[in-house]
Amino acid sequence: MLVLGIETSCDETAAALVADGVTVRANVIGSQVEQHRPFGGVVPEIAARAHLELLLPVLDRTLVEGGATYDDIEGVAVTVGPGLIGALLVGVAAAKSLALAQDVPLIGVNHLEGHVFAAQLEYGLLEPPVVALVVSGGHTSLVLLDVDGGFTTLGATIDDAAGEAYDKIARFLGLDYPGGPEIDRLAQHGDPEAIAFPRALLRRDDYDFSLSGLKTAVVRELRRRQGAGQEISVPDVAASFQEAIVDVQVHKTLAAAREHGVEQVAVVGGVAANSRLRARMAEACEQARVRLLAPSPGLCTDNGAMIAAAGWNRLVAGERSPLDVAADPGLAFSGPRG
Repeated sequence: MLVLGIETSCDETAAALVADGVTVRANVIGSQVEQHRPFGGVVPEIAARAHLELLLPVLDRTLVEGGATYDDIEGVAVTVGPGLIGALLVGVAAAKSLALAQDVPLIGVNHLEGHVFAAQLEYGLLEPPVVALVVSGGHTSLVLLDVDGGFTTLGATIDDAAGEAYDKIARFLGLDYPGGPEIDRLAQHGDPEAIAFPRALLRRDDYDFSLSGLKTAVVRELRRRQGAGQEISVPDVAASFQEAIVDVQVHKTLAAAREHGVEQVAVVGGVAANSRLRARMAEACEQARVRLLAPSPGLCTDNGAMIAAAGWNRLVAGERSPLDVAADPGLAFSGPRG
């Protein structure tokens, strides 16, 4: 089955063709980074308008690169939430139109579920159970994909998501947008033990995350050093800040795997492209004799292939979405199939 996946939940206009849930025929992303760079973050109104301009060219390019026509598509998968409502509506409207015009099934996909099934594109069809750390600009969650194919949220951030924290600290440091890759780059030249930033909720007996206190600690430390006339090493700050986040993420992910007797861990989402997180998680999984599923960085960012993969799973299971399915910016990640 050839599935067209459409993803417009935030600031990436993306479409892809995926065959049989695992083979990527085309994966095209229309980036909006330059539109949002002057503002240091995503502006919802600009994102929605950019999706309107980019989506049709992205779809055309997807078909060309995939060597297909609309008549070859056997299903349309689209992100219905969570995300920015204006951005979501563009993709959902296009997907409905295509499904109706081509008389093929439509399936709405949870954006976070899509991130989990990005692993399927490199490691083959997932064999649950799997504990997945989903880390991105808007989300930081630990979820369990159980043997019945259902998702259970084990924990989530109680304030800022990891990507959001990276961007805010990067902005405070005067770094370019997006901030995550900049901090990752600088941290490779810094000392992760230079500054003992707090590890919030590290020892608490649950799987929730909190990053607002860490952000405050970084800002206060920098202001203290500035006030004292002390030299500030930006690479050391970046490395220490990043290490504080990674410590908690790795600890809680492996703890969840142990508690639930799971031998596979997935690390997915935009922040999963972070080199330190990938290295530390690989070390921890090797020590625990747990298989690590970490998609390549290109599949960690928002993309249509992950939506097509998740949609294929649902379609082969006999699921369908009605043509009046609504975009839901606050769509929960729980229950059967997310």
